[in-house]
Amino acid sequence: MSISRKPARAAKSRKTREDAKAGRTDRPAPANDFEPWLRETFADEGSFTSLVILVEIGETHVAPLASTFLNFIGDEITWPQVVSLFAGSGRKWDGVAFFPQLDGEGPLENDDARTRLRSIEQRVREDRLVLNEGQFFDGWGRRLQIEEISLS
Repeated sequence: MSISRKPARAAKSRKTREDAKAGRTDRPAPANDFEPWLRETFADEGSFTSLVILVEIGETHVAPLASTFLNFIGDEITWPQVVSLFAGSGRKWDGVAFFPQLDGEGPLENDDARTRLRSIEQRVREDRLVLNEGQFFDGWGRRLQIEEISLS
C-alpha cells in the first residue's frame, strides 16, 4: 500500500450554515482540506455524527491505532483543535479517516454510533482501502488516499 495526497479542491472561505446557503463569505480560507470539507458537509447536511479512525502510516503499511465518534453540531472547529483533541488518545498518529453518518436525522444516538463504529473498524482491519470510503487526512489536515502497491 502507498499513500498519496488527493488534489485539494479550491479552498472556500469559512461560512456558517446560514451564510453558506445565502452565499455569504466572511472568514479567510484555511490552509488545510479538513475545514472546507467540514463546512461543506455541515452546510449540506446540518449536524451529523462522524466515525473516526486514527492510523499509523508507514512506508508500505497503514495500521489502525484508535477509534471514536464525534458529533459535529457546527462547523467552527479548526484543524489545530481537532489535532489537540486527538492528542488525548495518547497515540502518535499520522492519519485520520472520518466516516460521516449522514442519515438526515442529525447526530446518532451513542449506542447506534458505537455499533456503526465497530462495524467500520472490522472492515478497516480486513481491508485498509476502506479508509478511502471516508474523508482521509494526514496530520496537517491534507487529503490522503491509499493505493495498493506490489512489493517485488
